[in-house]
Parts: sequence; structure tokens; C-alpha cells
Amino acid sequence: MALLVLTASREPVLAQSAPTPRDTSRIVAIGGAVTEILYALGAGDRIVAIDTSSTYPPEALKTKPNVGYMRALSPEGVLSAGPSLIIALEGAGPPDAVKVLKGAAVPFETVPEPRDAGNVVANIRRVADLAGVPERGAALAQAVEQDFAALAALRARITTPRSAAFVLSASGTAPVVGGAHTSADAIFALAGVENAMRAVNGYKPAVDEAVLGAQPYAIILMKDSNHAVGDDAIAAMPAFAGSPAAAARRLYRMDGGYLLGFGPRTPQAARDLAALIYPELELATLPSHPWTAPAAP
Repeated sequence: MALLVLTASREPVLAQSAPTPRDTSRIVAIGGAVTEILYALGAGDRIVAIDTSSTYPPEALKTKPNVGYMRALSPEGVLSAGPSLIIALEGAGPPDAVKVLKGAAVPFETVPEPRDAGNVVANIRRVADLAGVPERGAALAQAVEQDFAALAALRARITTPRSAAFVLSASGTAPVVGGAHTSADAIFALAGVENAMRAVNGYKPAVDEAVLGAQPYAIILMKDSNHAVGDDAIAAMPAFAGSPAAAARRLYRMDGGYLLGFGPRTPQAARDLAALIYPELELATLPSHPWTAPAAP
């Protein structure tokens, strides 16, 4: 009798707490990592619009409407895509636009901006849950976890870490570099590379005396920017002139979305960065997957 009463008393509670089925058929993806995860989950066909930071996979750029830069969103532009769900990376803005979007009838969900392996895997599971495909999320998360484990084994071979400087942009005489608490700093850590610009907090012009004496072993630039500034001009800047990087011409360019996106391809990106800084280690490549296929040059 007690069991019957208990069971009977629980039924209304369970009915009230059951989640409302979410319509995941039309998703606006804001943030490169969000878009990459959705495609890796096989949910790319549900995306009805992306933002300008969503540069991978290539078909996203070719086939999806673009709602603009993730930190300068227009509520009207986002809602005009007719979404049933909006998934945004933390930091999307401006705040007034996000406030309007959160007040709209369409669910607006955010995921943290990842900076380490645990965050990347957690975001995969979170986006998969939001998209209603948790089983696919578990499988993808497991595969990426294995890639991070393989990366850690490669990183363990680095006995004498080298330093590098990340240049976000350059004009005039002071390049904007990636200091502490940036995605550049985070990918350096995953690659076993010391950030020569840690004296800077955030992305800032390299003008401080501590930065000018950093003497990086290598300089990392984004392949898809700084086109107007050649390697000679970068090496001659006061922040780098006379550094080992400039003297040995160790200036390397990588795809910005690949290097700093912190999506499912991050283990591969960190390995490729490490291979540039430590060529003598002949680091093995990590497993390839459908979601790590190289983008067209």
C-alpha cells in the first residue's frame, strides 16, 4: 500500500518536471566551435545561419547565410533566419542584442568559450544535448578525448620547452600579440610551447619593455590575416628585432580558425603547432576523422 501511495504521489511530479521537447530543426550557430561541433555531429543540415567566425567546414561558408560577427550581432538579422534554436559561444554580443534575443520566443543557449581539453569535450556534449543528439555527442567526445590523450603523449616528449609569440595583427611598429588569458596562450600550452608574451594580459600591442625583451624562439601568425605585412617587416619590429625567431627566420603562419577555434580539431591543431616548434622530434600525426578533413587552400 505504501508503494502504491508513493508511486501515485510521484506521477504528477514526474509529469510536471519532464522536459518540453525542443524543436532543433532550424539552428543558428554563433561561434566557430559551435558550428564545427554541429557539423561533426552530423547536424549541419539543421543549421540555417552562421556567423563570420564559422570558417570551417568550407561548405558552411558556401551554403549558409551569415548573420555577421559574433560580437556585433543584430537581433533582426539573427531572427530573420527563422531559427527554432540559437546556440552561441559565450562572449557573443553586444549585450543589448543578446538581451533582445534572450527575450525572443526562440530559445537562446550559450556554451562556454573553451580554453583546454576538458572544456572542448564538455562543449561537445553540451551542444549535442542541445541539438537532441546526445548519443552522437558521447561518441564524438570519446574520440576527441582519445586525440587529446595522444597529444599529451606527444607533449611528454618535450623536455626543453621553447617559447613563441603569437601575432594577431600588425601595423605600424607595434604588433598586437596574444598574451595571458587568450586562446593563443591556451593553444600554446596544449602544444607544449611557452608564451613569450605572457607579460601582456589579453591581446595588446607589444610595447612594454618586458615584452620587447622576450626573445621568442618562433613567431606564429595567422595565415588568413597580415597579408599586407611580410615576414621581413614582422621580424624588423622592435618587439622581435634581434630575437632568435627573427635571426633564424622562424616565422610560421597557420589558419586562424584551426589554431584558435577550440573545436573538435583542436588536438590536431596543437600537434601541428608543436611540430613546427619541435621539428627534430618528428611528432606523429594524430588520427584523422571526417571532422578533421583539411579545408581547401
